[in-house]
Amino acid sequence: SVGFKAGVKEYKLTYYTPEYETKDTDILAAFRVTPQPGVPPEEAGAAVAAESSTGTWTTVWTDGLTSLDRYKGRCYDIEPVAGEENQYICYVAYPLDLFEEGSVTNMFTSIVGNVFGFKALRALRLEDLRIPPA
Repeated sequence: SVGFKAGVKEYKLTYYTPEYETKDTDILAAFRVTPQPGVPPEEAGAAVAAESSTGTWTTVWTDGLTSLDRYKGRCYDIEPVAGEENQYICYVAYPLDLFEEGSVTNMFTSIVGNVFGFKALRALRLEDLRIPPA
């Protein structure tokens, strides 16, 4: 039994959105992901999108005032890495509204912050990042 799964809703139900079409205003990230054994790539990619955006937010009564869809990161594509077993490139789109305006520090803290210690992943590396022009 894997500890992180106990009684927790799967991230892919909310954060894996292969039908999503990226916007010119989205920040796009490509992560190289190696999931732990038994973790499907869709769940791993969705976990990266969640843990680096709204997945760590605490549910409070004001959530009725905040639209998760407006702020959440979305894993919109996953490709296996050629020649590498159990490695994938997971593409994640972040809405600009998720980040504090003009704060590169805030953006990087979210995208490459605590997500790297996430237990569903054996390895994670940010491979590429596209920031829209101002």
